[in-house]
Amino acid sequence: MLGSRRSRRRLTTALAGFGLLLTGAAVQLGGGTAAHAATTHRILFDNAHAETAGNADWIISTSQPDPLGQDSSPSAETDWTGALSSWGVALQKTGEYSLKTLPSGSSLSYGGSSSTDLSNFDTLVLPEPNTLFTSAEKTAIMNFVKNGGGLFMVSDHTGSDRNNDGADAVKILNDLMTNNSVDSTDPFGFSIDSLNIASGYPAAISDSTDPVLHGSFGTVTKSLFANGTTATLKPADNSSVKGLVYRSGYSGNTGAFFLTSTFGSGRIAFWGDSSPIDDGTGQSGNTLYDGWNDSGATNAALALNATAWLAGAGTGSGGGGGGGGTGTCTAAQLLGNSGFESGNSTWSATSGVITSSSGESPRSGSYYAWLDGMGTATTDTLSQSVTVPSGCSARLSFYLHVDTDETTTGTAYDTLKVQVLNGSGTVLGTLATYSNLNAASGYTQRSFDLSGYAGQTVTLKFTGTEGSKYQTSFVVDDTALDVS
Repeated sequence: MLGSRRSRRRLTTALAGFGLLLTGAAVQLGGGTAAHAATTHRILFDNAHAETAGNADWIISTSQPDPLGQDSSPSAETDWTGALSSWGVALQKTGEYSLKTLPSGSSLSYGGSSSTDLSNFDTLVLPEPNTLFTSAEKTAIMNFVKNGGGLFMVSDHTGSDRNNDGADAVKILNDLMTNNSVDSTDPFGFSIDSLNIASGYPAAISDSTDPVLHGSFGTVTKSLFANGTTATLKPADNSSVKGLVYRSGYSGNTGAFFLTSTFGSGRIAFWGDSSPIDDGTGQSGNTLYDGWNDSGATNAALALNATAWLAGAGTGSGGGGGGGGTGTCTAAQLLGNSGFESGNSTWSATSGVITSSSGESPRSGSYYAWLDGMGTATTDTLSQSVTVPSGCSARLSFYLHVDTDETTTGTAYDTLKVQVLNGSGTVLGTLATYSNLNAASGYTQRSFDLSGYAGQTVTLKFTGTEGSKYQTSFVVDDTALDVS
């Protein structure tokens, strides 16, 4: 439909304050101070796909699935055994992470009853897998990310087939992205290059707002090539893909050594070499390299900041996202007028946003929220303040429909930001950005874990910004903030 030809909604609404939502979504733009976490961030490291084949030792501990079985209070990386023990111990020492390993002989699943099922975790780390994922595993991984999970993919150079089964990490991770039952149309917006780059110190881009480059674990300046590869970015397929560290002489869409992206409500990080996460120690008989502590790079900060961001921790090690609540909580739905059927009550919105106009269709009932769709330069907002009780798990959900008259397939001219703000109007997290590129028929449910904001009063805010030529309508209905 042509929003520029529709009559403007005119239901009066209180002037928008600051406000609305989320924690785990489409485009993380950084900035702001993360909220204090009510729960730990749950990380699963994969060891079910030959991560210790050959000289590799990509485990946080030999005690699996629970590294605490080796040492329940590690103070040094040698307290756990594995070339990734520095990574694991650094997270464990913060007191804000719960770490597990998927042992050899297991399979990745999502929605099952196993204690290592992905539904029990906020982030999955794939540290240079050396066997192909099964069809069922690929479905599990992709749905996990689509529904809000974090995925950390670590590759190595082409030809790094440590178990001689015909598949190296480049092939395996590309296969995950291009040959799955959930979305094989370049869902993350990049492909891994078939390269073997022997050495170098690729540099980070200049972006002081990026939470991976400037996080609570330090500032990232450079990383390390010790036989690794890069990726080619394809923002036309996914506009959220972003290169953070580049091979010398490269920028833009080529030569990205470390990148981030999103898919559905989840987040993705990719690293083109396993040497930067290798701490040089592990099980006897392995030839390892200490890239973690390499003085020419800042690999530890990059790994740890990225883990925090993937788990929903944003710019700080105690940010919003991940995990279920602790203590006693009464199950409830907290948003007032959640389906907009009471018109302008409870919500603050730009005049006419909450409407029963026939120009768009509600998902249910008669009323819905319609942001933008004017075909002229427009900014619409919709927000509500809410207190998330201490000790609760919290999940925000809403249904979104996007239609547009834009004809581009690669440029986000019109956007809808979903944010969480504090009482002073400071953005605590930009958790999702949708655009004209998300246009589709019907409504799609979006959901985000807000458990990290337990014990706080926050404002959940939608901000729709439209350019001056073609309309894009962002239509929201049936919102909910469920706690349990």
